Amino acid sequence: MTATPPERGPSARSADTPPHEAFPATPAPPKPNVHVTALIAWLTIFPLVAIFSTLLGPIVADWHPVLRAFVLTLVVVPIAAYWLMPQMFRWYAAVMRRRAAQRTRKDMP
Repeated sequence: MTATPPERGPSARSADTPPHEAFPATPAPPKPNVHVTALIAWLTIFPLVAIFSTLLGPIVADWHPVLRAFVLTLVVVPIAAYWLMPQMFRWYAAVMRRRAAQRTRKDMP
């Protein structure tokens, strides 16, 4: 049997905690829903596939289709997963923060 720690609210800052780490300046935006995630993935993957299939086309034209797909995904997936998709989600979060700030300002008297 394992014990679970009790629920705790925001804790007071300890002497060794830097002031900027005690409380976040702005809360993290909510995660996008599955439809937004799918759209962002498509907007990232489709252009990469189109560009790299065009660039690699002359080189891999005589290869077996499975090998062509393997090479294409070997190039596209790391670029999308490690560089472009995180950037796209950062842009999406920035847009959502701006919209939330505008709604907040509009609701204020």
